[in-house]
Formats: sequence, C-alpha cells, structure tokens
Amino acid sequence: YRPDGEACMRHPDLSLDDKYTKRDGSIFLTGIQALVRLALVQRWRDIAAGIDSAGFISGYRGSPLGGYDQQLQKAAEHLAAQNIRFQPGVNEDLAATAVWGSQQTNLFPGARVEGVFGLWYGKAPGLDRSGDAIRHANFAGTSPKGGVLAVVGDDPAAKSSSLPSQSEYSFMDLEIPVLNPANVREVLEFGLYGWAMSRYAGLWVGMIALADIMDSAATVSADQLSMRIHTPEPCAEFGDFAGGRSIRTGDEPQAKEARLRHFRLPAAQRFARLNRLDRITLNSSQAKLGIVATGRAYHDLRQAMQSLGISDADARALGLRIYKVGMSWPLEPEGLHEFATGLERILVIDHKRGVLESQIKAQLYSLPAASRPEILGKQDRDGAPLLDNVAMLGQTEIAGALLRQLPESEIRARAERAHADIQTHRDFVATHLSSTQRTPFFCSGCPHNRSTKVPEGSRALAGVGCHYMAQIMDRDTDMVSQMGGEGASWIGQSPFTDERHIFVNLGDGTYFHSGLLAIRAAVAANVPITYKILYNDAVAMTGGQPIDGSLSVPQLIAQLRAEGVRKISLVSDAPEKYTAASDIPADIEIAHRNRFPAIQKKLRDYAGVSVIIYDQTCASEKRRRRKRGKMDEPPRRLFINEAVCEGCGDCSVQSSCASIEPVETEFGRKRRINQSSCNKDYSCLEGFCPSFVSVMNGDLAGADMAAEPPEIGAAIAALPAPAAQPVHDTCNILITGIGGAGVTTVGALLATAAHIDGLAAATLDMTGLAQKGGAVLSHVRIGAADMPINGPQVPEGQADLLLAGDMVVSAGEKTLTHVDRRRTQTVLNTHLSPTAAFIENTRTKYDAAEMTRTIAGNTARLHALEATQIAERWLGDGVYANMILLGMAYQRGLLPMLTRDAIAQAIGLNGTAVAQNLRAFDYGRLAAEQPDILYRADNVHPFPLSLDGLIARRRKHLGDYQDTAYADRYSRLVARVRAAESRIRPGHTALAEAVARNYAKLLAYKDEFEVARLYTDGRFADSLARQFKG
Repeated sequence: YRPDGEACMRHPDLSLDDKYTKRDGSIFLTGIQALVRLALVQRWRDIAAGIDSAGFISGYRGSPLGGYDQQLQKAAEHLAAQNIRFQPGVNEDLAATAVWGSQQTNLFPGARVEGVFGLWYGKAPGLDRSGDAIRHANFAGTSPKGGVLAVVGDDPAAKSSSLPSQSEYSFMDLEIPVLNPANVREVLEFGLYGWAMSRYAGLWVGMIALADIMDSAATVSADQLSMRIHTPEPCAEFGDFAGGRSIRTGDEPQAKEARLRHFRLPAAQRFARLNRLDRITLNSSQAKLGIVATGRAYHDLRQAMQSLGISDADARALGLRIYKVGMSWPLEPEGLHEFATGLERILVIDHKRGVLESQIKAQLYSLPAASRPEILGKQDRDGAPLLDNVAMLGQTEIAGALLRQLPESEIRARAERAHADIQTHRDFVATHLSSTQRTPFFCSGCPHNRSTKVPEGSRALAGVGCHYMAQIMDRDTDMVSQMGGEGASWIGQSPFTDERHIFVNLGDGTYFHSGLLAIRAAVAANVPITYKILYNDAVAMTGGQPIDGSLSVPQLIAQLRAEGVRKISLVSDAPEKYTAASDIPADIEIAHRNRFPAIQKKLRDYAGVSVIIYDQTCASEKRRRRKRGKMDEPPRRLFINEAVCEGCGDCSVQSSCASIEPVETEFGRKRRINQSSCNKDYSCLEGFCPSFVSVMNGDLAGADMAAEPPEIGAAIAALPAPAAQPVHDTCNILITGIGGAGVTTVGALLATAAHIDGLAAATLDMTGLAQKGGAVLSHVRIGAADMPINGPQVPEGQADLLLAGDMVVSAGEKTLTHVDRRRTQTVLNTHLSPTAAFIENTRTKYDAAEMTRTIAGNTARLHALEATQIAERWLGDGVYANMILLGMAYQRGLLPMLTRDAIAQAIGLNGTAVAQNLRAFDYGRLAAEQPDILYRADNVHPFPLSLDGLIARRRKHLGDYQDTAYADRYSRLVARVRAAESRIRPGHTALAEAVARNYAKLLAYKDEFEVARLYTDGRFADSLARQFKG
C-alpha cells in the first residue's frame, strides 16, 4: 500500500533485463535503451514472419546518442543471441558506408541470411559530414528483407554541441524520408515502421532523436510483436513491376535518380498513408481551426493546452482539429487534404524552421480560394512574428500563439486568465532569482586543466571534446572548428597576419576520427603550428568509451612521423614508463608534465608543424576503473590542516582543481579537499604549502556503517509511517544538483519505483555539459498506469516537489521556472558547493542566505537540512546527499504515490552501493523527524558572533602562540580602538571587529615554530581522526 492507503499493482520480479527480454506487459526504459531494444524486436518480428535476417549497427557516438554504444555493449549477449552485430565506426561516414554494405549482402554469392536490417547513428554534424556516403547509399537502395534506419541525434538548443541543429533539412536534401517520434514509445514504433518502409520503398529512412527523448525514460508496452504494419499491395505506378525499388548491381546513376523520385519517395508516402503515420488525434464536427505538429512539438502542444485548462471537450467546443504528423518529410498529401477539409485556418507548430509549414502551403496552394485555409506558423496573418524559428519553442510560447487563434468564448477567457497567471509567474521568477550560476568546468584531476593552458602572448584554437570548455575560461582559446578540422583554419589565416604561431587542442578520439587529416594538411602547407594532442585513453566527452581501434602512444608517434611531423615532444604524469621504451625514437623528448609550459614556449618558436603529446588518463575514467577494480587505488590521500592554511589560494592556482573548496572559519576563509570528488591527481601539492598533509592507507571515517551508534538504528526502526499529502493526477518532481553527484540516478530510482508500484512514469535528464561539474536537472512525472503523461518535462509552475540537491542550481531561472509559490514543496540541501568561478577567482563570495531566501520565496514550503554534512559524517561520501533528501521527502509525505518497498527495490536493482544508499534514504527519513540525533555527534560549534567572544577566542589563540603578555598586548590595542569608535559612533563595532581579527592575525605570524605547534597541539590529530580511519 502507498502512504495514501491505495493498493498498488506490484512488479516484484522486475529485472533490469526486462527491457531487452519481455515481450508483453510493460517495461521501463530510456530513449537510448529503446533503440537497443528496437533491433531485438525487429529480429523477433522477422523470426515470427519466417524471415532469416540479421542486424548490423554502426555509427559514431555524440549527444544525445552519446551513450548508445555503451548500452549496445551492455546488451551484447542479447544482441549476439539474435545475430545482431554492433561495429562502432571510426567516424560517421565510414560507418554509413559499412551500413550501406550490409544491404549488398544478398547481391553476391555466399550470403548466410535472407537480409540484413541496418541501423546507422550519429549526431547532426555526423549526418552533415556523411552526406556524400549516405546520398550514394540511398540512391543505391536497400534490400527487400533488410532495410536501413538512419537515427540522428539532434541538439536544437546546442546544449552540448558547437552549433544548434535541425536535421530534417539534411535528410530532405539527401531525399530520405524523416520520421519524428514524440516519445520513447514511438521510438520503438517508428523504428519498426522505418525498417518496414525502407524494405518496401527501397530507400533509407531517417529518424530524429531529440535529446528530450533520448535522455528521457518512460513506462511503455512491451508488446511490439502484435503491432500491425501494413505493406501496400503491388502497383505498377510505384515500380513494383519494373524491376522493383530495391538495391541492385550494375545500376546507372540516372536510373537511380529516376527510381528514387518516381517510385521510392511516392512509395514511402503510400506506406505512410496506409499505416496512418500522420493522423487526426482530435476532431470536432464543426472544426474551423486546425493545428499541425510533429514529434516533441505535439506533446508540447498538448501540454500547453492542459496548462491553459483546455480539455479535449473544450477543444471540440472551440472547433479545433489536431493533426499529428509522424513522417515530417515528404508530407503525405491525402491525409493532409482530409485534415484540411472544412478548416478556415491552420496553425503549424514547427520547432525552429518551418519544415511542415512550407510543405503544407505548397500542397494546399492549388485548392480553390474558397476552400483553401489560411496557414499560419512562423508569421501571423499580418506578417508579424508568431512562432520563433530559433532554438526550441516553449510550451508557454505555443500557448500564446494558440490563444491568438481561438474564437471569443468563455473557454478562451478562462484560458487567457491561466496564460496570464503563467506570465505573472515568469515575471516574478525573473525578478526573484540568484545571479550566481553553476557553469561546467574540467573534472578534478583532469589533464585538460594543464594541457589547455598556453604561454603568455600565445593563443589556441578550440576543437571538439572536453577542451571545448577552454573557450569559457581565461585560457586565450577561441574559434572552434568542426570535428576533424582542428587547426586547418590557420592554413588560411597565417599567410595574411603578423601572428607567428598558433596552438591547437586535439583529443586522441578526434585524432582517430579524422583529426589526423588536419595535421596532414598543416604539414603540407608547412604552417607554424603546435598541436597539443591529449592522449587520455578514453572518449571522455560521451562517457569514457575506448577509441574504436588501436592507438598507443608509440603508434601515435610513428603515424605523426610518417606524416612528416619532425618536432614531437611527449609529456606525461608518469614519464618513467616511456624512458626505457624501445619503440619510441631516441630523439623524442620525454618529460614530466611539470615541464609542459617550458616545452610550449620552445615549440612556439619552431617554424613548422610540431606536436606535444600529453599522456594522462582521463580523471573520470580513472575513477570508474578504480571503482571496478581495473586500476589500483592510490593509497595516498591529501588533507589540508585548516589551522595552518592561510587561504591564499595558490593550491587552486597551481591545480585549477574543483575539489579544492573554500571553507569559512572563524579565522577567515581557508581551504579543504573534497574527498568525495578528489581524483588523486596531486597537482595541488605544487603549491608547496605546509598545510598539505599526505595520509597513507587511510580510509574515510564515515564509510564504516558498523560504527553507527545504536541509538540511530533504534530511532530509524521506530520511525512512524509518513503522513500522506494530496495527490494530483500527475506527481511532478524536479531534482537539481551538480554533474556527477547522482542527480539522474535519483530520478531513475523514482521512476523505477513507480514502475514497480504499477504506475506510469516519465523522466527527462537535462545535463548538457553538466557531467563536467555544471548544473543538472532531472524531471520526473508519475501518474496512474492509464493516465497519459504529455511529455516528460515538468511544465512551468507545476512542480509538486523540488529536491534541491544544489543551492546554486535551485536558485536559478531554469529551476524556478518550474516551481510555484502555492504548489511546490522543497527539500533543500543547505550545503553550498563552490562554482567554477571560485577556481578562476578564489575571492569569489557566495551568499547562501540570499539563495535560501530566493528558493523559499518561490516555493510553498521549505524543508532544509545539511544533507552533505550528514552523508560525509555517517557514510564517508557526500555523493549520498541526494538520497538523504529523497528520504526526507518520503517521510514528510511528499512522495504519496510511492511505497518504501518499491524505492528500496529500485535501489537494489541499481546495484551500486546498495547498503549505503538504503541507509542514506533512512537517514533522510530520520532527519525529517529527529534531525538533532544525526547532528549531535558532529560537535559543531558556531563561530563567535559577538565582539567579546571574538576577542576572547583570539586572546586564547595568542596565549597559546606565545604567552599571556602577548595576549595582553593584543587586548590593549583592541580596547583602545573599541573605545575610540564608541566615542565617534556609539553602538558601532565594525572597526573594532576588523582590528580584533586582523591584528591577531598579524601578531600570530606563522613561522616554522608556529606551524609545528599547530601540528602538535592535538587539534590536527583530532581533525584527521574525524575524517580518516586506519
């Protein structure tokens, strides 16, 4: 039973493999996982149809398909059992050529199967660069029992791309039909339609994969085997009796062109018509206003209507007719004319440019004027802007455009009031948000922290990869190129400038993909340029995948030499592994990374092409390998003695490390090392500061749950059941935090728990570059199993619960837009993690109180706790803070649709640190009822607030530093200043407080004797014991 007393349908036998094995019932999976399942389902359907097929998948990773290859590799056993081969591509165009080859299998002797269904994948720039290969493949055609689906990841808002994208136009130019799924379920359905269409029509079929779908997850039916797909009857008009439309040998270019336009594309439209890919989803007997949308825009439309309070009954009363387009190009004409019949006006909702609008205008232009509807979209009837053609349309913008078309009525008046409320909410948020922002930065210990720096007076060209972020840092880096073009722009600039030299950042993944050609071009042009190739042993930008082939440092050097590069230097964090290597030429300079700045200065004076290979494994990949036991865990941890630290920030300057954090003490701002995020790079030691201590073979103290006091366990066992809160039709949850802190994991756990409890769920992870320490938002929507959820994103002002894992992100516009002062309950982690601004400027100040007020002022009720402190104290790692927030939310009755058993089962299914996560959840529940019991053992003392308290603490410090006479000297001066200030400004103590703090600091100068005292007075040993054990 749920906390509200309702009985639950349970899935106690739920397995993570269900998404790849179940053939009926329901499953929960992401958009990426749906693409993996899609190939399996196609094979199952072929077997049922008596077709002996195989599958072939190839492409190149890139958001929002960045994790597709990883999911394919995880499902390798399932794929192999169905004769589906995954072969990662070196780059997109070669992968496309390989998929083209899969369609040639049955043209020649020796074929072991009747056909191969192929799937090519890549992000939008990959489609652009592969145009020639894909055009050739599409003109050639497909196998009648094979077929090709081309899945393109679009990033319309350029959240993790160098440019915004809209791939429909690339597909249109290639003359490839385009399917536009609106959700995870349609990824499966449209994928199957796509292969069937490809087989029938003989051409490639494209499918758009938006980040909002690929990064989302949903509960969907597992019964794709019973899905009916209709194949049109043979017809001479579509080429069925003229040699067919399929791939063949000995084909002439002109014949390919004629077959494509005369037969294949019309056949695709015929297939779409027969299978109702475009359909009317809402109609009324006297419809006058039609609305057309495709893909995500369709769900945005329906959510916009819901936000305006327009039900389906209201829409019919208003005379609305809605047309959901599944194949956005070429638009099927019969269905469109059927939809347009009787309409006076059509509103076309296109994200970005008007793909549908232009086709609708062209197809309906020939209608008689009396029956031709007015068509609006990017502009209204007066030619003024209506729906923007930049970025993505928001639901509020769609609602505004819709309102302008509605007839006068009470329904419209009510909708206008609802729209005005949304706009008022927006206006309020715009004036009540924090100016502090969390921007992405290199991970702790990332080799890019060093490799992207350039000597004073030099600059660097940007490229594709994590080093792309150097452009938003103070690193004299700009002008990003396309992937593989790094440095080639200098060939065209250098003859016409007095600038003598340029540096270029290039990752080993990009080098293997296509970057080598740019170096070849630079050598051919003999331009003065230094390529800095980071050999970090992983494609870090998309999740740490290995390079799709073999590339060792000796191989890299040999390739560069063969291309004509004469000046090559190798720097590493462990150069000793190369000093005795026989396969590295003797004239290659091998140096420690500390010499990197000097080597850069030397090579910028070289007149030709030079290369610095920077060898250091990706910090995040090191962390993954250590957790999986594939790399030894260094026995050394670093610790900062806050008493010795002067807060100068040189450790941050030397390392640019995000794990060095400010800590405010009564003696001013100091530094500490965040042991949860530290990747043990040790660059911070280069500040040669006496406050740094190496701890050998020490484990984090809180990691031993067996040391938990028995009273805590007893208190958890005695916790009452949570009080139920009111339940909306859909429970909307927004989770905020920092990349790498488990935000998306919490979202996935909630959705999995909902699935276990027999509910419908949808999630959307908004990450972008957040995996590099930036902002993360995870949207979770939960409803009854039969309740439609219009898209996974929480609508504006409709969040029921905000799990505020990070104060900075939670006080920003992207979060506050979704909350409401009357509706949203907030569970806030009051721990303030520093932003990237602190790394760039160690004097950066944060106003935690102001951020807390901002969050409280934008939501209905605030439940606050120091979750990070609890996690570090009792579990040894701040990463469990979000799970603690989840526990408090549950105990306060803010998750009324979920059971504790389902949440616990979801944690178990996740399989990562199960015991710790379960305990963190219980700590959150305990914090909701008895917070003092968790904080009590920390023995935390607040800073003295009064002037007398401040003076007393400093007197004691100075007495310990030297003697009582020294402390008396301090007291006399402070007393004189205090008296003088009181005479001039009675009741004011600002000057006296400043003197009390800073005069004590001046007197307690830290020479070697004082440093020794601070290490031996017992406080250092106590602080060490609080954080470490062993």
